[in-house]
Amino acid sequence: MNTKVKEIMNTKLETIKPEETVYDAIERLVDKRMRSLIVLPRDEKDVYGVITVRDIVFKVIAKNLDPHKIRVEEIASKPVISIDKETELEHLIKLMEKFNIARVFVHEGKAIVGVVSLLDVMGASLIERARRQ
Repeated sequence: MNTKVKEIMNTKLETIKPEETVYDAIERLVDKRMRSLIVLPRDEKDVYGVITVRDIVFKVIAKNLDPHKIRVEEIASKPVISIDKETELEHLIKLMEKFNIARVFVHEGKAIVGVVSLLDVMGASLIERARRQ
């Protein structure tokens, strides 16, 4: 039996509007103890984005920029790399390796419904191997 993304995804997601400041994002990330926020689309023609702790540290803090003056949309990555919740774990791992990313968002239709991190993949992989023995 191959594990599906929906079995290991984390549905605890936080969103932020693209026009909010990086300072707002920092507050939310620290308060919720998270590493990334989904950046909502501005309108129906726009796509989801993501802002990560890494983005903030390297694109704002390291450059000594004022997080109160930078908008989330200025440093967010777009579009997010997402995968259908029915995708098998093996395909997810190949995708993460190909794009050298630590997390992949999970979609159902047009909505982002979860996220899978490298840690989630590692745990699921160990469980799957243990079941085969």
